[in-house]
Amino acid sequence: MMDLVNESTVSDFVLLGLSKSWKLQTLFLVVFSLFYVATMVGNSLIVITVIADSHLHFPMYFLLTNLSIIDMSLASFATPKMITDYLSGHKTISFDGCITQIFFLHLFTGTEIILLMAMSFDRYIAICKPLHYTSIISPQMCVALVVVSWVVGVMHSMSQVIFALTLPFCGPNEVDSFFCDLPVVFQLACVNTYVLGLFMISTSGIIALSCFILLFSSYVIVLVTIRNHSSKGTSKVLSTCTAHFIVVFMFFGPCIFIYMWPLSSFLIDKILSVFYTIFTPILNPVIYTLRNQEVKTAMRKLKNKLLNSNKATPLHYF
Repeated sequence: MMDLVNESTVSDFVLLGLSKSWKLQTLFLVVFSLFYVATMVGNSLIVITVIADSHLHFPMYFLLTNLSIIDMSLASFATPKMITDYLSGHKTISFDGCITQIFFLHLFTGTEIILLMAMSFDRYIAICKPLHYTSIISPQMCVALVVVSWVVGVMHSMSQVIFALTLPFCGPNEVDSFFCDLPVVFQLACVNTYVLGLFMISTSGIIALSCFILLFSSYVIVLVTIRNHSSKGTSKVLSTCTAHFIVVFMFFGPCIFIYMWPLSSFLIDKILSVFYTIFTPILNPVIYTLRNQEVKTAMRKLKNKLLNSNKATPLHYF
C-alpha cells in the first residue's frame, strides 16, 4: 500500500481517542468492553440458534444471521484496538493499519446498508404480497441479496481506500478519533480539504441518505398497506416496523450526518461514530431477538437441549 503513496512522509498516526481525561478514559474502557462482549455473545447466540433450529431456516432468519455476522465484524474492526490502547497507553497506528481500518469500516457499513435494504424488501413482500412471498423470496434470492451486499460493500470500500492512498500526508499525524476514517484522516492531508469534502458527500453521504429515504419509504408503504387490517395485526406490524426502523435510524443517522457534513465538529463526529461502531451492533440481538417470539422459543429449546445432554452424559472418574 505504501508504494502507492508517493508524497506521504507520515508513517503512522496517533489516535487521540474520545477524551484526554483519565477518568473518562477509564469509564470508556469499562463501558465499551462490556458492550463489545455483549455484542459478540448476543450476535453469536443468534447465529448458533438459527443454524441449530430447522424451524428458523427461513429467508428472514438467513438475512438476520448475516446481519449478526456483519455487526460482529463492525464491532471488531476498531473496538478491540481501542480497548488495548487504553490499557497499554500506546495509541499509535501505522499508515497501513489506518488504511486497513478505513477499508473494513466501509466494507462492513456498506454491506450492512444493502443488507438492511434487503431485509426491508423481505418484510415488504411478506406483508404486502404474502401470496407471492415464497416465489419471490426464495433461498436463491436470499443468497443473491447477501452476495450483492458484500460485492457492493467491497466496491465501496475499495473506492475509499484508493482515494485515501492518493492523498499526500506530510504532517500533522494526530487523528482526533479512536479509529481511522476518511472524514478525520483527509483533514490531515496536505491538500485543499474543500474538494475532498465534496468527494465524501458524493460517495458516502448522498448514498447513505438515498438508501435511508428508500428504507423509510418502504416502511411507510407497509403501514399504509395494513391500515385496513385488524387492529391486532396492525399493532404487530407497527411494532415490528418500529423496531426495525430504530435500527435503521441509529445506523443511518450518524452516517448521514458525518458524511454529509465532513467538516463538522470533531466532537459531534466522535460521539456519532460511537453509535454505528459500538452501540448499533448490539441493537441487532436486542431488537431482532428479544422482540421475536420464534427466536426466543428456539433459544429456550437449544438451552434445554444442551442442559439435557449434559445431564445425560455419564461422569467418568479416573
